[in-house]
Amino acid sequence: MSNSPFKAYDVRGLIPDQINMPFAYRFGQAVAHQLKAKTIVVGHDMRLDSAPLAEAITQGLMDSGVDVLPVGQCGTEEVYFHTDNSGADGGLMVTASHNPQNYNGIKMVLKGARAATQENALGPLEELVMGQTKFAPVTYELRGKKRTILDRTKYIARLLDQVKGLDLKPLKIVCHAGNGCAGAIIDMLEPHLPFTFIKVDHEADGNLPNGIPNPLLPEKRAKAANAVKEHGADLGIAWDGDFDRCFFYDHTGEFVEGYYLVGLIAQTLLQNKPGGKIIYDPRLTWNTIDVVEAAGGVPIISKTGHAFFKQIMREENAIYGGEMSAHHYFDDFSFCDTGMVPWLAIVSEISTSGKTLKEMVEERIAKFPCSGEINFTVKNAPALLQKIEEVYTPGAIKVEHIDGVSVEFENWRFNVRSSNTEPLLRINVESRGDKTLVDQKVKELSDLINAT
Repeated sequence: MSNSPFKAYDVRGLIPDQINMPFAYRFGQAVAHQLKAKTIVVGHDMRLDSAPLAEAITQGLMDSGVDVLPVGQCGTEEVYFHTDNSGADGGLMVTASHNPQNYNGIKMVLKGARAATQENALGPLEELVMGQTKFAPVTYELRGKKRTILDRTKYIARLLDQVKGLDLKPLKIVCHAGNGCAGAIIDMLEPHLPFTFIKVDHEADGNLPNGIPNPLLPEKRAKAANAVKEHGADLGIAWDGDFDRCFFYDHTGEFVEGYYLVGLIAQTLLQNKPGGKIIYDPRLTWNTIDVVEAAGGVPIISKTGHAFFKQIMREENAIYGGEMSAHHYFDDFSFCDTGMVPWLAIVSEISTSGKTLKEMVEERIAKFPCSGEINFTVKNAPALLQKIEEVYTPGAIKVEHIDGVSVEFENWRFNVRSSNTEPLLRINVESRGDKTLVDQKVKELSDLINAT
């Protein structure tokens, strides 16, 4: 539908053109109608318009006879956790994640924190919200109630379970919340952990005085990296605004590509769950496959995106799933992504292994060097994808279309895909131990894209 903010696995759009108070109210009505819901969890991030939009959704739900369990200002993973823990019929999180300040959106899960997909929820909801459906009014007697804000005690207890019984080292950790919602959770965890936290841009601030928190962008990494070096910290951690992604810096302040964290976390978890299934995305794959198979696990590929990962995690009963974009999914976290469990898993491994984060990843980086994700703003992504495939398919060992186009040769491979939310083409290149080859192929692909 034209001007629709409904995307492949969530809702994301411009404020106020696509997403506004009437839209949010109608979305609440549509969820009540589509899910035949009795209770829905609702949370929101720190953006200035997120709380009012969450309130409009809440009104739409209550006016349709649904009880609302509010989480208030929180991270997306808290909505996932509380939806499963409370037995609610679904969860809604108002957030635009890492999109620009004039955007907002809604992430949604179903009962048990199951993924909301185009087929089971988002497609029908788009028809209801963007169409002409009239929703039946609910009488005052049947109107839903708003309950008190959900207690975070059980959520914090779940996070602490990750390090329960471990002899944790008194690490010094830089925490860069980026004025998002992660800082509040660090404050709650702090009394229970032996760490010294150096807090950077710690307080949630919807004015985003330091810009959108998105450490995936190289220009957003300097502040955390400098803090690690300045304070002699053991590592640094950074989050996006709704902290469903977390990012790492080693003790030298060097940013660690999320790709290598996937293998490291998988290897750590497989020590206690041998033979477990590990889900990974098509963008960068060789290191993950190599590490997982060496650790006795079973690597399984999935299309990129949280809805797809949540679904395949459940279907395969996988113990862990990791996207190179810093989304990490755990079987004992409702098969959902979390930005808190990964760093707790990493500090556990640092404490038990005696190795630094740098020591744990540098061998893997040398074995499978990669480009990291490189973005190109393009006018016609489908035509470019077709052109790239035509150029590189001859001589390739394997060509896959799980997500965009993945082309594999003996010593190098690449994935190119279009963004689901922005007019971007994204490329990732990796090789078998040859960083120079990676750089050459990045230039080659860049020249082809820029010339088209």
